[in-house]
Amino acid sequence: MAEIKIAAEPRDSFGKGAARQLRRDGKIPAVLYGHKEQPVHLALPEHALFLALKTPNVLLNLEIVGGTSQLAIPKAVAKDPVKRTLEHIDLLLVRSGEKVTVEIPVVTTGEIGSGGLLENVLNTLSIEAEATHIPGSIEVSVEGLAEGSQITAGQIILPAGATLVTDPDAVVIHVLTPASSSASDDAAGAEGEAAE
Repeated sequence: MAEIKIAAEPRDSFGKGAARQLRRDGKIPAVLYGHKEQPVHLALPEHALFLALKTPNVLLNLEIVGGTSQLAIPKAVAKDPVKRTLEHIDLLLVRSGEKVTVEIPVVTTGEIGSGGLLENVLNTLSIEAEATHIPGSIEVSVEGLAEGSQITAGQIILPAGATLVTDPDAVVIHVLTPASSSASDDAAGAEGEAAE
């Protein structure tokens, strides 16, 4: 997984007014917590943070001014509902070797058998993985799957060191029968019965 270095400044002013001023200055208010330590209030550069968050489950190497470097993963990101700009971020402090539970995007590869419709029932899987080795995504091959086929979470091969948290019986991928073909099959069956 990607580890991205990002500068961080401690902040000691709080409230909506202080947060607005930070955002006007191109910075995003953040809180770093975890390991039963006191939460640390930080200000992160908006543009660098925006780019970093494009990577799913990114590992941030926070270089805190006047302090030490800390590893963290995004836990909650607040965005403006209209502008979609970053408003605030909660970061979870992690250590190398520590395991965390995260949601990983499911990416399908290959082509299903002809006639079916691919349905992604779950777009993410919840897994437990080492904080410094979180996969960016999990690939699932759907090559040649026939109508009515399904893939459950327990059938998906996870990256080394990862453990499934999602219910193993949960359906992740399902190949549907198109409504038009089933309707035409029903119609054909009805015509056959009428002919008899």
